[in-house]
Amino acid sequence: MLAPATARVDPLRATLLLTLAAGVALAEGIHAATRLSVSLKWPNDLLVARRKLAGILAEAGDRLVVVGYGINVAVAAFPPELCDRATSLESELGRPVDRYHVLVETLAALSRRYEDLLDGRFDAILDAWRRHAPAASGASVTWTTMEGTQSGVTAGIDDQGALLVQVGDRVERIVSGEVIWL
Repeated sequence: MLAPATARVDPLRATLLLTLAAGVALAEGIHAATRLSVSLKWPNDLLVARRKLAGILAEAGDRLVVVGYGINVAVAAFPPELCDRATSLESELGRPVDRYHVLVETLAALSRRYEDLLDGRFDAILDAWRRHAPAASGASVTWTTMEGTQSGVTAGIDDQGALLVQVGDRVERIVSGEVIWL
């Protein structure tokens, strides 16, 4: 797959929104395959009831992009420290899941959303991401900076995909790192 840097419209923005587009696609693909609704947590997690169902890792090079994702499908015995933070499709649905169908639907959705990136349909991606990410506005969060731990309240995402956090009378723009939802 060509890197977003080869996008027909605004290659830099396409690259910045790659992970968010993948999150939207996975949410859509999972829903198409199972009818399960999932929420997105900035920048790269899919959740059900605040428990992690799936994760995304995207790496872009000069001419190639690699998007990896993992979806917890089967009912699994998670380690005790993860039981309250992780879930699976089968746990949520209470039935077996056709892995092939999940794979086909997620790959088809990824293809559609990647075309959105290449064609500059950024608003469609951002709007869909916002619909799937209710905690992106109004949630208490913490994160670590060079100055130490910061805290604030989420205020959405900007048009480049950065998380916005209200800290006192200013808005911080977070572009990477681990954000902890409280």
